[in-house]
Amino acid sequence: MPKTIISTAAAPAAIGTYSQAVRAGDTVYLSGQIGLDPTSMQLAEGIDAQIDRVFANLEAVAAGAGGSLADAVRVTIYLTDLVHFGKVNEAMARYFPQPYPARAAVGVASLPRGALVEADAVLVLK
Repeated sequence: MPKTIISTAAAPAAIGTYSQAVRAGDTVYLSGQIGLDPTSMQLAEGIDAQIDRVFANLEAVAAGAGGSLADAVRVTIYLTDLVHFGKVNEAMARYFPQPYPARAAVGVASLPRGALVEADAVLVLK
């Protein structure tokens, strides 16, 4: 099955050896997004702004793939402090329609660029 690389200027450019997303058949694998502003490539300040930016970035990559976050079947959240899990839930309710995708939340010691939160997703497009 051929794979298609997804790239959009509406989300931060990759800061390493990865693509923003890869499509294989009807499945799109979105790379992890941290709270980088796509224009300035600067990290948003504070957990609330970073959470919002992470989901806005995922939304932009999903759109670049021809889909939306409504097509998400799996999301993984990485937090440097799980105390912010409730804030992630609130943001997900704004960005993802019901029924919500499957999800895992993982506490991690650190993230790239000192980010407080990162998320990735898997979409299935029709």
